[in-house]
Amino acid sequence: MSDEVRALAERVQAEIGKAVVGQAETVDLLLIALFARGHVLLEGPPGTAKTFLAQCFAQTLQLAYGRVQFTPDLMPADILGANVFNFQTSSFTLTRGPIFCELLLADEINRTPPKTQAALLEAMQERRVTLDGVSHPLSERFMVVATQNPIEHQGAYPLPEAQLDRFLFKQALAYPSREEERRIVETFGLQSGQPDPRAMGVAQVATAEALAACHAQVAGVRLTDEIVGYVLDLVRSTRETADLQSGASPRSAAQLALAARARAALDGRDYALPDDVKALALPVLRHRVILSPAAEIEGRRAEDVIQALVDQAAAPR
Repeated sequence: MSDEVRALAERVQAEIGKAVVGQAETVDLLLIALFARGHVLLEGPPGTAKTFLAQCFAQTLQLAYGRVQFTPDLMPADILGANVFNFQTSSFTLTRGPIFCELLLADEINRTPPKTQAALLEAMQERRVTLDGVSHPLSERFMVVATQNPIEHQGAYPLPEAQLDRFLFKQALAYPSREEERRIVETFGLQSGQPDPRAMGVAQVATAEALAACHAQVAGVRLTDEIVGYVLDLVRSTRETADLQSGASPRSAAQLALAARARAALDGRDYALPDDVKALALPVLRHRVILSPAAEIEGRRAEDVIQALVDQAAAPR
């Protein structure tokens, strides 16, 4: 098996590293999501480079980039577009919204009401948009990178379960270490204005043909019956523990298996290992489960429960 995926991942990490300090794990998750045809929800405090990271990622892979700033007054048409009547031709013309791109940054997605959040459901699941009964296909590489701030709850609309279940990963971004923060200050403290990926030397490292070859390589990764059974045991255990009021969906099991195959390709392998499943279980499952009231009273987190289930699950040899 060729190492196209691993080589591409190394180039992407090197380019993004020119502008973004740290966040190597998040970049890997973005790459896995791209090759697994999934979407990513980034949650972290303000100023942790969530938006800038998405811009740099699109720049390195030459993905057509679109951005929507989610606000309480945002309407579905502001995302999808609308058919506008042209008086000169006496016909309707489709005005495409920002969703017609390859990487859509849904910035502060929990700032808009559920009606507008739901405008993304069809696009995220079926990669198409339906306007006035007519379906319009989106790119095969279409992915949503959404951001939300965990500490500003005023004016926020929590994402419903159906919306959360559309995201392959939820990645929690933390504050950088002292050394990383020093590098951030040294890099950006001398600049004026907002940073620009291209101005900071972030270059394109892949073509559409190269991405297609990587997708084909991921499709060739083998998934044994033992790994399938391990994924099923892990996901089903979230529905059987008393610590969780609601467990993970069948979609999450399929997506965990697909993500494990993409991670194997990033590591240069044509077969998935239990370690691939273990490494991705937390970002795949943390947003798909609901803690039980008893676990909440005890001060436990969903991440703690999931990690305990991963530790207890018998991995195949």
